[in-house]
Amino acid sequence: MSLNEARFHDLVDATQQAVEDIFDDSGLDVDLENTAGILTVRFDNGSQLIFSRQEPIRQLWLAARSGGFHFDYDESELSWICDTSHERLGEMLARITLEQVGVELEFDEL
Repeated sequence: MSLNEARFHDLVDATQQAVEDIFDDSGLDVDLENTAGILTVRFDNGSQLIFSRQEPIRQLWLAARSGGFHFDYDESELSWICDTSHERLGEMLARITLEQVGVELEFDEL
């Protein structure tokens, strides 16, 4: 079942806020910018993560140094799942953060 527009926006907003909170609490030197539904996380080493909502197809997209990833929300799992690797968003973010900045963070709530 496809997400309706309001539910999709609520889920993306909550996810982006959770990501911001995790980075805020991490002690990492990061710059967080959330403008027009696009969350950009800039690390002090120059790398970044960009989260964007793709409303027409109800996906959350993540751009990272290692590539671009598309996530669908799985209501049964209550989680964003990558449409190619089937990884949960939180698992992927933990891996990508380690790869990009060498720091282990937990994104369990995602």
